[in-house]
Amino acid sequence: MARYTAALKRPPVQELPSGPAGEYVDDATELLGVAVEFERRRGRGAQSNAVGRYEPLARIAFDDGWRSLDELPPFKTTVQTDATRKIITRNSSPDIGFDRSINPYRGCEHGCVYCFARPTHAYLGMSPGLDFESKLFVKPEAAELLEKELAAPNYSPKVIAIGTNTDPYQPIERKYQVMRRILEVLDRAGHPVGIVTKSALVLRDLDILARMAERNLAKVALSVTTLDAELARKMEPRAATPMRRLETLRRLSQAGVPTTVMVAPIIPALNDMEIERILDAAQAAGVKEAGYVLLRLPLEVRDLFREWLMANYPDRYRHVFKLIRDMRGGKDYDSEWGKRMKGTGPYAWMIGRRFEIACEKLGLNTTKRKLTTEHFRHPKPDDAQMSLFDQ
Repeated sequence: MARYTAALKRPPVQELPSGPAGEYVDDATELLGVAVEFERRRGRGAQSNAVGRYEPLARIAFDDGWRSLDELPPFKTTVQTDATRKIITRNSSPDIGFDRSINPYRGCEHGCVYCFARPTHAYLGMSPGLDFESKLFVKPEAAELLEKELAAPNYSPKVIAIGTNTDPYQPIERKYQVMRRILEVLDRAGHPVGIVTKSALVLRDLDILARMAERNLAKVALSVTTLDAELARKMEPRAATPMRRLETLRRLSQAGVPTTVMVAPIIPALNDMEIERILDAAQAAGVKEAGYVLLRLPLEVRDLFREWLMANYPDRYRHVFKLIRDMRGGKDYDSEWGKRMKGTGPYAWMIGRRFEIACEKLGLNTTKRKLTTEHFRHPKPDDAQMSLFDQ
């Protein structure tokens, strides 16, 4: 059996010091980020599985001289039930356009290495690395909880965002169909919804989405990070290919569902040169709206992205992080509202102007589709008597 050590105290997640050329010199973090052997993580995004920031000790797998690490099994996707009591999550962030959202799943099998939601797995005592994309949680009663919350007399409708944390159409949705049942509840209640995904599986629910779109109750955004299939496979290993995402946008648009392309995240010196091409391809697919978000590296995401970049594009490592810091006030990440999505400084300004000019040339964002709440009706239990006013 492989041996593990728990003798190393877990250091806090913080800004790493840098050497003369921006080279990181934090030895403890290097040790905690020991890469998992390739065959064990084949098809995954993260390179390692360091413990979460709330764990007091770090456990490191090491070879005891008997090639015992070779005996460790590959990471397989497992799914547990999340026994949540409420399904609508509220937020008061001033720099995002919604105040409520639903997350049908915790963790995401797509394995996008840059995913800003990875640190949430630390709350579960798990790693934001490989655990995040292999140890998943499903909320099977999400639709029933949603119907109950919408039925509350004091509930006031506003657009519910789905897919803002983890993808509602990740592969396990094929089996559990939580998202489809949520849409059925929203459709019956006449409640507006905005969806963000990287999956072509959203087309499975085109019948519901098209019906809701006729009443101005639904819009769908797809994130297209790159048109380079090789880069996408390395960076988003289990998400739909770029071409499938564009085809999904085309089919949604043809069915009358309002669509948005998200050029997100934009990573300097890695995919920022593709902004105009992505927007052009999306506009050709019928998209009318577009948005972008700069790469965000909160907490453990910074180290995970650093490991991935060194493993896949070591020649760009220093340049990428230099530009990231140029756009984040000299830091790896700035979480300040109003700055975290777009960044600051000349390079961030240039990306913003390129995006705006390309959208203007393509006729994108000339109008913004605003969903309506006029059709909303509080759901009633199936056995409830109709009121005199409903007759």
